[in-house]
Amino acid sequence: MKSSSPARPRVVIFDLGKVLVDFDYSLAARRIAAQGTLPADAVQRFIDHSPLLFRFETGQITREEFFAEVKSAAGFSGSFDQFSKFFADIFAPIGPMVELHARLRAAAVPTFIFSNTNELAVGHIRKNFPFFSRFDGYILSYEHGTMKPHASLYEVVEHETGCRGGELFYVDDRPENLETASDRGWQVVLQKNPGATRRAMKAAGLPVWRDVPYHSV
Repeated sequence: MKSSSPARPRVVIFDLGKVLVDFDYSLAARRIAAQGTLPADAVQRFIDHSPLLFRFETGQITREEFFAEVKSAAGFSGSFDQFSKFFADIFAPIGPMVELHARLRAAAVPTFIFSNTNELAVGHIRKNFPFFSRFDGYILSYEHGTMKPHASLYEVVEHETGCRGGELFYVDDRPENLETASDRGWQVVLQKNPGATRRAMKAAGLPVWRDVPYHSV
């Protein structure tokens, strides 16, 4: 007897970085280094590979405390406002994925953002990228004190969406984040390119084939 196919998902969950927006921390490192005492590669290593970013993205420190630690380590001479712009202005929307979200939205499919991120990044994206406001909800690591792939954050998604298991379709670029979701029965796709993600959504029965007006993207 053939096993039945999963039911069509009721909600689509999007990771943010490398799924809806691309980013490059080297841009921030170069700007900070230009007003500091450390070279750009050392600034980037400090941000990327020290526990500091983890603490910031799990809400353990405020944006002001994050700034103070980077300022001290990098010898940064600029203001908090300058730093905030340098640190957060590293994103570019991934157009085909933003369009894919718009197609789901046009078909009245609920969508949520589920991201390991921080207050400065979200503030910048919310201000500069209109598509960000067009989701039904947001589960952001810094607001919940933990990060993917910790299971407790996935429980928050299930609570916020009111869905479980195969009712959820999740797109992420990191296999370890998808593994936790798959263990909970979610339908998942590893983001490699927008075309492959769209095909996976279509195969799951999601209505991603309809055209949408440009202003809806």
